[in-house]
Formats: sequence, structure tokens, C-alpha cells
Amino acid sequence: MKSIRILFFSMFCFLASAQVDPGLAKDYFEKGDFEKAVSLYQKLLVNQRTNSYYALKVIECHQQLSQYTAAQKEIEIQIKRSNNPQYFVELGYNYQLQNQLTEAEVYYEKAVQSIEIQPNYVYVVAQRFEIHSLIDYAIQAYELGLKNVPNTAFYYQLAGLYATQQNIEKMMERYLDYVETSPPYINQVMRLLTEYISEDATQPYNQLFKNVLLKKLQSKPNPLWNQWLSWLYVQQKDFKKAFTQEKAVYRRTPESLQGLINLALAAQEAQSNEVALGIFEFIIQNAKDTRLRIQANCSRLELQLQLSQPSDYKAIKEGYEALLETYKLGVETVQLQLSYAEFLAFYDQNSEAAIAFLKTALKANLTDLASSELKMKLADILVTQNKFNQALIYYTQIQMRVKNSILSQEARFKAAKTSYYKGDFDWAETQLKVLKSSTSQLTANDALDLQLLISDHKGSDSLHTALKLYAKAELLRIQKKPTEALEVLESILENHKTDPIIDQTLLVQAQLYEAQKEFAKAEVNYLRIITDYKDDILVDDAYFFLAELYRTKLLQTEKAKLNYETIIFNHEDSIHFVEARKQYRILRGDTLN
Repeated sequence: MKSIRILFFSMFCFLASAQVDPGLAKDYFEKGDFEKAVSLYQKLLVNQRTNSYYALKVIECHQQLSQYTAAQKEIEIQIKRSNNPQYFVELGYNYQLQNQLTEAEVYYEKAVQSIEIQPNYVYVVAQRFEIHSLIDYAIQAYELGLKNVPNTAFYYQLAGLYATQQNIEKMMERYLDYVETSPPYINQVMRLLTEYISEDATQPYNQLFKNVLLKKLQSKPNPLWNQWLSWLYVQQKDFKKAFTQEKAVYRRTPESLQGLINLALAAQEAQSNEVALGIFEFIIQNAKDTRLRIQANCSRLELQLQLSQPSDYKAIKEGYEALLETYKLGVETVQLQLSYAEFLAFYDQNSEAAIAFLKTALKANLTDLASSELKMKLADILVTQNKFNQALIYYTQIQMRVKNSILSQEARFKAAKTSYYKGDFDWAETQLKVLKSSTSQLTANDALDLQLLISDHKGSDSLHTALKLYAKAELLRIQKKPTEALEVLESILENHKTDPIIDQTLLVQAQLYEAQKEFAKAEVNYLRIITDYKDDILVDDAYFFLAELYRTKLLQTEKAKLNYETIIFNHEDSIHFVEARKQYRILRGDTLN
């Protein structure tokens, strides 16, 4: 009979708790209605006595209601029931809330001591300390855990806790320990550390991180530390020192040159050209993979071309021809072929030779993608020769050959732009409307920009005179005829003063002036947009480009700051906002942590 009563009572408790909605208890708790919350959590706990989540919620509700005796009673029940040392933390915290700090510390210490005996509880104990902002104890728990049950996740948790304490050296050490034991997370940690590392090598955190790395390297040599030193030097734009570290990495792990490739591209982007050339040369000498050797040779030639004078073109041309003679026409050399065609058309000023070369290259045994890439370059060159119909044929062939690809969408955009150059604005606009939904965000954005340019300006003049002139100037620009382009833009400014395309014309003309190093004229144009077209959509572009001009070319720091400041406070939705804020803070002398 007694067993039947016990069974009946158990069923009653189960049914009672089953009718309680945990979500409702959570809602009451989050709203601060702790009396209702504790009532529901207690009911949930009745049938799930081992559920630590419900137990901890009951304890916290009592504490929020200053019911410390009730909280202690529940904690003691859980200690006897589970022997989980996290409840020692809760008992200590319960005393702390009553300002009984001596008793609190007794139980905090007991929790820490308990995980030496029960190391599997390290994480839950440390988490309870962290939840209650007891950072020192949380650190103590994790550090103890590393000695008894090494867990790579503890390094990551410790790094975050040391950061909270502003113990940056220990934070850096533990992040590096984490990466050493969990290599796939290196990029994540690099992103975290960029918050502390700046371009200025003299900044305290830069020097601190360098010292931490050097200690690691001395105590436990590992190419990983060379890799991190390289990363640090890249942040500081010291590519020469980074190159030294990457060579050290390569000597220890010669199976990969990827770090050197990435460094060469970063150095090139930062215009540290001599170092970039040296890295490309190193890759060429050491690469065992043919494709990589071709890529490095091609990149080296392209960089030499950027730094060259017309008198150097003969040697560069011979360099291209020697490589093509060595590696032949085919899929492996497609990027080299595209680069050579670009050189012939736009540097050697021999578009016919470029066109003939590409037509020959297309006769090789190629994949659809390789063939389409060559046709794209061929069509681009034909556009610069005003051979629009021939170019459109190739763009159409690409769309048919590699359907639904990003390259196909790019070809469709270029076909629309070719129609725009021809002055066929209606057809161009039709194609651009389709491309606005392109899977390639870049193509979609370019299509939208061009469509808006056409739709905003073709209605102002039934003959589209100003828009046709503007399209002609853009074509001259890609034909690398800046003087002629500037003349056409000037004719728009002189003869179509009331046309709405004037602000766009001023902006493009300013950019051409910058390219021609006529910085004073560029400044005038930007200022005119700001003054005369302050309510138009290009004004934030004008502020930003003017700020960049003052900062990088005219070296007028205060004027640069004023223009960046205008974007920050008056144009928060500008695409230039983030960069403007960054440059403004640098000019103001802030440490970007």
C-alpha cells in the first residue's frame, strides 16, 4: 500500500511539472518578476532534481529577492545531491551578497580545491566564477585545469579573462598557446589581436607582442612563431622583416610557399615594390609547382611594368615572350597570356598585335572557362578600338559558353556597357535591369550604378547629347587617353551647364586630374561639388576624395581632418564612413585598439 502511495505521489509530481511551461518561467525571470519565476522553476525542479539549470535559476531567483536563507538551503541540497563543486561557488557568492566576505572566500577556495580532485568540473566551476565577475578565481580554475586536464579551449577562455583584467601580456601568451594547440583558429586569433596592434612599431602593445613572440621563439623554436612575427611586421608595413621571417618558415616547412605568396601580394598592395619583387624572385627560384612558377613570373613582370618607363618596354616584352616560349600556350598559361595581351594593347600601344595574339591563343586546347577568359580580354580590347559589334559577339559567346557563372554575368554587364559607349542607352538599360539581381554583388552594384546614371540623365535632353559626351569621355579613359577625356569633360562643363550630369562630370574630371598629378585642379572640382551640389548623392564622395587628396598628396592634415569629420557627422550612411573614421582617428593621434 505504501509503495502505491509513493508511486501515486511521483505521478502527481510529474504531471504537475509537465504542465509548467519552462518558457514562461524564463519570461518572468527576464522581466524581473522573480516571485513568479521562482515558483515555476521550483515546480520544474521537483521532477528533475538533477537539472542544474533549474536549480541555479531557483537559487538566483531567491538571491534577487534577497531570500539568502532559502538560496542557501537549495544550494546545500544540491551539494549533497550532486557533489558538483560549482555549488561551492554559489554558496560563496550567497555569502558575498550578504557582505560576509570571509565565509565567501572559504567556499571559493573550496571550489578551486575541489577541481583538483574532480578535474572534469573545471569548466563549470570557472564559468560560475566568470558569471559572478570573479575573474581572479575563474583564471585560477582554468590555470589549474591546464595542469590536470589539458584542454585547448581553456587557453582561449583564459585569454579573454586576461583581456578583461587588462593583463595584455598574459592575454597574448594564452592566445598564442591556443593557436599552437588549435592551428585552424589562427585567423580568428589574428582578427582579435588586430584590436591591439597598430601600424606604429613603437606602440607599447606592438613591442609587448614582439617580446612575447621572441620569448616563445627562444624557449621553444617553432616556425609558427616566425609566422606570427611576419604577421606583426606586416601590420607595421615592415615587409622586409616579414620576408625574413617567411623565409625562416619556408626553410622549416619547404612544402608550402603560400605564406610568401600572400606576403608578396600584401607588399605589392602597400607599394613596397622592391620587397615584393624580391619575394617573387624567391618564389620563382624555389617553387616546384609549374603553375606557381608561372604565376610568380607573371606577377613579377606586371610589377616591373608598373615601375617601368617606355624605354623599359622592350625588355619586358622579351620577358613575356621568353616565358611563353618556355611554358607554351595552353590552360596553364592563361593568366600569363591575359597579362601579355594587356601589355601589348595598353603599354606597347599595339592593339592589333594583342588581338592577333589572343586569336592565336584561342586555337589551343582549352577549357570553356579558359577560352571565355581569353575572349573577355579580346572583347575588352576591341571595345577600346571602337569595334563594338565584334566585341558584343565575343561577350555573347561567353554568356552562352559559361552560363550562370560570374564570368557570364560580367560579360553581360560589359555588353551593356558597350551599348552605353555606343549611345544605345535604352538597350543598355534593359540589360542592366536584369543584372541588378546578379549573384555577383560586384556586378549587381556596377549594373545598378550604370543604370541610375543612364536613367537619371537621359531624360534631360531628348538627344542625350551630354550623356553621350560623358560616355565618350569614359571610353577615352579606358583607352588610356586622359588628355582627350579631360577635353570632352570640359566641353560638357562649358556647353551643358544646366545638365544634371555636371556633378558626375566634375567628379570624374577630378579623378583624372589626380591621375595626371594636377592636384590643384582636382581640389577645385571637389570643392565645387561640395559648394554647388551639396544636396546631391555625390557630395560624400567629394568630401572623402578631397580628404584623401589633402592627406596623401597635398599634405594638409587639418583640412583632411575637417573633411573626414564632415562625413562622420553628416553622412553616416556613406560607404566611406568606416574609412573616414579610421583616417580621422589616425590624424587625431588616437591609438586604434
